[in-house]
Amino acid sequence: MSYLRFEKALMTNLEEALPRELLRTNRSGAYSCSTIVDCNTRKYHGLLVVPVPELDDENHVLLSSLDVTVVQHGAEFNLGLHKYQGNNYSPKGHKYIREFDCDKVPTTLYRVGGVVLKKEVVFQHYEDRILIRYTLVDAHSATKLRFRPFLAFRSVRQFTHENSTANREYQGVDNGIRTCMYAGYPDLYMQFSKKNEFIFMPDWYRGVEYPKEQERGYASNEDLYVPGYFEMDIKKGESIVFAASTSEIKTRTLKPLFDKEVDERAPRDNFFHCLVNAAHQFHNRTKKDERYILAGYPWFKCRARDTFIALPGLTLAIEEQDYFELVMQTAERGLREFMEGKPLTVKIYEMEQPDVPLWAIWAIQQYAKEAGDEKCFKMYGKLVRDIVEYIEEGKHPNLTLEDNGLLRTEGKEKAVTWMNSTANGRPVVPRTGFIVEFNALWYNALKFAAKLAAANNDTKEAANLEARAEKAKKSFVDTFLNDYGYLFDYVDGYMMDWSVRPNMIFAVALDYSPLDRTQKKSVLDICTRELLTPKGLRSLSPKSGGYNPMYVGPQSQRDYAYHQGTAWPWLGGFYMEACLKLYKLTRLSFVERQMVGYEDEMVLNCLGTIPEMSDGNPPFRARGAMSFAMNVAEILRTLKMLEKYTYNRD
Repeated sequence: MSYLRFEKALMTNLEEALPRELLRTNRSGAYSCSTIVDCNTRKYHGLLVVPVPELDDENHVLLSSLDVTVVQHGAEFNLGLHKYQGNNYSPKGHKYIREFDCDKVPTTLYRVGGVVLKKEVVFQHYEDRILIRYTLVDAHSATKLRFRPFLAFRSVRQFTHENSTANREYQGVDNGIRTCMYAGYPDLYMQFSKKNEFIFMPDWYRGVEYPKEQERGYASNEDLYVPGYFEMDIKKGESIVFAASTSEIKTRTLKPLFDKEVDERAPRDNFFHCLVNAAHQFHNRTKKDERYILAGYPWFKCRARDTFIALPGLTLAIEEQDYFELVMQTAERGLREFMEGKPLTVKIYEMEQPDVPLWAIWAIQQYAKEAGDEKCFKMYGKLVRDIVEYIEEGKHPNLTLEDNGLLRTEGKEKAVTWMNSTANGRPVVPRTGFIVEFNALWYNALKFAAKLAAANNDTKEAANLEARAEKAKKSFVDTFLNDYGYLFDYVDGYMMDWSVRPNMIFAVALDYSPLDRTQKKSVLDICTRELLTPKGLRSLSPKSGGYNPMYVGPQSQRDYAYHQGTAWPWLGGFYMEACLKLYKLTRLSFVERQMVGYEDEMVLNCLGTIPEMSDGNPPFRARGAMSFAMNVAEILRTLKMLEKYTYNRD
């Protein structure tokens, strides 16, 4: 039985099928994404979506979709599906779907009378090229296939509408055509492995509607340009490969290329393999051979904090230490450029956020567990020392080491933590002063730096770092621990934030904690009672003022809910780590049960990955981005921890 397989009953029920999305990436920034019935429901959906650096820093939808029509005895059966205004769906090709399977590559089986057509899709690694193979499994008479491409040539953040400036010209290429609707865009090459006829019949399909944008309070309809259609005969047992790309390819290579790409795909036949596959989708290798981690799909770019939090789970947890080193090589360059006040030459956003260097040290600490202290010191010892010195010398523009040994930051006017939603230009959650996770990370960083110094036989430096850590530890407890047994979220002078938030879990989960065992248990218990859900930790307790767990409605409404009660799986990863560190084997079955809540996501939303967040109240519906790097990473890291504790038990 396939792990990611859906039968006809679900595929023909749009209420069930449309929320299920499918994402393919090329590991270089481009992607292909739609629903499992090939009906685009977001403006971010498209068959070929690529970065166009000559225009801007966004992705652009070149080829929105490709409708296939089966022609037999003069009768036409269109297998496409589009939503138009007025809740009209046309041409309703989903009714011909018999099954969908996504274990190796997305595979759809259609049946039209006596015709059985199989469609398989791969996105070529490191090339802006989508490949689709159509195989006529069965047919009792002469059959033709007709392919109608829907073109957009627009940014993922915009819409296209019928206009007179769109270029309708096209040029013939090997078994296909190339065309470009607007200046500045690359040519779109559409080619087949078999000779075909292209019939030029330009038209605009008006009023295509995207319900996901409607839900989010945005404009939601556009017009798509169809230049004409390709047509060819196909025999029973024959396969035809279609390629859409920004570069031409020799069409005789399409069939072997498709086979090669399929062979390279790992099966998604269980929870773990789905997560590994999802982890690889966040890889981004540039033309300069720089390596990045994208924060998520479909709209996130590479962000510094997300990179360092996600990196250990996306690499070390799946035995890919070499990719950790490649990403860290790029990220370290960006960190050093920022610390030296130089312009960034790397494409990493938000490097200026004050907790970024602290998360960088945490990521390196996870590397040390896998590679050993000696190799870690050789690779990153100087970086750790330089970051600590940079902070202690007060060189960061928004991070000050106070006399009590704690770090202070200014966050009233601009959001400076991961809780970064804003409304009317100001932070919704204005966390400022002494911030709890910043200082938990700082204590952990000092202790880890001391450990590395000791491993390098620098006893004097190790002793100095230990002394500074001890000072920070005492101040941390004095500053953050309140009479109710949990930690203030932030303290700014006489202002103490009593909200019960998940940021205190880091003080329990990190390898070096400023809390004693009793204090850790108290914090963990409150997180369990007030924050834990099957989808991670809530960003705010239901008992705290301002609780707003439903991430729905227009942008302004969602901004106020973003960190006011929504549940985040990546926070759940640190919660599980805290559980296992405190209670060890006695919590194994509890953590295993918690993983079930995440495994449900494999088939409910974007197949085989984890969405950005969920509502904080039942039924905990998935919200936000369809695939989020930190969430996938922390679940993978939790599974690695479970494996370690299970092995030790055996």
